[in-house]
Amino acid sequence: MPLILAGAALALATPLLAQQMAIPGTADASRVTGGTYKTDPGHTLIGWRVNHLGFNDYFGIFGDADGTLVLDPKQPAAAKLDITIPVNKLTTASAGLTKHMMSKDFFNADVTPTARFTSTTVKVNGTRAAITGNLTLNGVTKPVVLNARFTGAGANPMSKKETIGFEADAVLKRSDFNMAYGIPAVSDEVELDITVAFEKA
Repeated sequence: MPLILAGAALALATPLLAQQMAIPGTADASRVTGGTYKTDPGHTLIGWRVNHLGFNDYFGIFGDADGTLVLDPKQPAAAKLDITIPVNKLTTASAGLTKHMMSKDFFNADVTPTARFTSTTVKVNGTRAAITGNLTLNGVTKPVVLNARFTGAGANPMSKKETIGFEADAVLKRSDFNMAYGIPAVSDEVELDITVAFEKA
């Protein structure tokens, strides 16, 4: 009987403990410290969205992005971002579509399995920033602007590392990167939706 009572007490206490646990990351820029940060690939996603035949939008995601952010909170405009995206790890809801997108009609992943974004300028406005950089994709390099916003900072309770998070969006034309297949039935304009976690190196 004591074991049963102890188990019941634990079951009742668990939700209360969960409620009392503080969320480790908050959107408080004063918690950000300077230095070099590396992406947390398991919690970094780059989503894309295109319109399909004028009926609806279709989207997919890239994961396992690898890169660095060099940041000084006292000089945020001097930040440097360098991210490599494994386009050959594209995920969509259709295996057939994913295979087609790996072909030369789109990403030509056998030849160019990765994409890379390197920042050139950063314009800061509070907790938001316009990050201009060069995107190299499918053998072509073009400037792209990421509209980024700071979303959180704190110590990751799992890795014990200082962590900062950002979200960003951007719009580009896939034809600029030699991916003109299906235009205009499938939109040339691609919307990007990005979420990135960085851990202090």
